[in-house]
Amino acid sequence: MADHPEIRDAIRRICAGYPGAYWRDLEAREAYPTEFVQALTRSGFLGALIPEAYGGAGLPLRAASVILEEIHASGCNAGACHAQMYIMGTLLRHGSDEQKNRYLPGIASGALRLQAFGVTEPTSGTDTTKLKTRAVRDADGYVVNGQKVWTSRALHSDLMLLLARTTPLDRVAKKTDGLSVFLIDIRESVGRGMTIRPLKAMINHNTTEVFFDNLRIPADSLIGQEGRGFRYILDGMNAERILVAAEGIGDARWFVKTATEYAKTRVVFDRPIGQNQAIQFPIARAHVQTEAADLMVQKAAAMFDAGEPCGPEANWCKMLASEASWAAAEICLQTHGGFGYAREYDVERKWRETRLLQIAPVSTNMILSYTGEHVLGMPRSY
Repeated sequence: MADHPEIRDAIRRICAGYPGAYWRDLEAREAYPTEFVQALTRSGFLGALIPEAYGGAGLPLRAASVILEEIHASGCNAGACHAQMYIMGTLLRHGSDEQKNRYLPGIASGALRLQAFGVTEPTSGTDTTKLKTRAVRDADGYVVNGQKVWTSRALHSDLMLLLARTTPLDRVAKKTDGLSVFLIDIRESVGRGMTIRPLKAMINHNTTEVFFDNLRIPADSLIGQEGRGFRYILDGMNAERILVAAEGIGDARWFVKTATEYAKTRVVFDRPIGQNQAIQFPIARAHVQTEAADLMVQKAAAMFDAGEPCGPEANWCKMLASEASWAAAEICLQTHGGFGYAREYDVERKWRETRLLQIAPVSTNMILSYTGEHVLGMPRSY
């Protein structure tokens, strides 16, 4: 029996009000799912991981992963708002009491949107320690210059978590030193040194590029200690990977269910196509892969909730879930044949959306290199 049945039922009821036609219309207009996000906000689910002391639900990571899994299994997409659930983790774990009391209640209620995380840059990509955005301290605070790319939801967020270098790379003992995390008020920054431009992409993910040109931010924008930002964001990566993996499980379940239903009812050569092994067996295999990947998601979440180190498991569940969802997407599209390309079936939309999971928030190759070096003890591959 599936865990957290009450959460699953509640999410299914919410998602029932946002069928495929809703998401297709958003894509046609390149619009943000405001109504869907508001419904999740009213339910309290986006504040699931914020402690009750700050107005959140205080749920474990496993419960949060169930929320995202069911959103995707229902044919919806949580990419527009899932960061509202976990970006605040850096603030929660490393912010001052004053910062937490100032921001967390508003984030929990949805009055404040913290959905943007400025890390990736055009030239450095995955090599985070080489990022070029600088935050220079002066008497009044910090002055920020640089550029971020693939900063999703920045146009629909009040606050941004920003990773910037405060000490030049050539002046630190370790390349991971000298990076700092800042909580920036987007509302006060746009037009005063911050420019946000939408990026058109293969999916309607509301992603942007952000430019900083002598943006002045107050000194109390700094989260934790200056120069320790890389360690702070690493803390949150395990949670992010587990939660995104759960979305992959949800996608995979949607694909398997959709393919199965179509294979049962689509008749060609006087028989349902699901009777043919070439259709039936790949769908069955996708189901088995999904169930196996889900076990790793559950294990990683259990380790995280128990406070145990779970870096390998968080990476592995993300990789396995992304591969299971992609295998299920492929057979679902193949099962539908030409109709898989028809937008009204939503298969092509979900197919495009789930492909992202093999790239973000960490690519499969990076997971394999991490495993080879840090788990198996082989020489670094790059």
